[in-house]
Amino acid sequence: QVRLVESGGGLVQPGGSLRLSCAASGSILSFKRMNWYRQASGDQRELVATITAGGSAEYAEAVKGRFSISRDIAKNTVYLQMNNLKPEDTAVYICNLAWSQEMQYWGQGTQVTVSS
Repeated sequence: QVRLVESGGGLVQPGGSLRLSCAASGSILSFKRMNWYRQASGDQRELVATITAGGSAEYAEAVKGRFSISRDIAKNTVYLQMNNLKPEDTAVYICNLAWSQEMQYWGQGTQVTVSS
């Protein structure tokens, strides 16, 4: 019964930055993984970044060095800081919290468009 709401997307020029937020309706402490996925138009969904319950972060090769995932326990929020954005980063970005394979929660996504 966890509701996730993403925000922070928009239109940005190449080289610009955005910070995405994923606000959960309850505590995020119980989740094993907190993830950001993205899905470009016509493409399949891909995992971009993960932060584990222990605080370890993992990133897709395409975004390493540019994106950073973090969390604010008090605000029940997961963030994705995106720097040096490229046109190929254009996609709908979707938040996911995973307790197990069976118990996962998804947001509706926020559009990120990188264009001149």
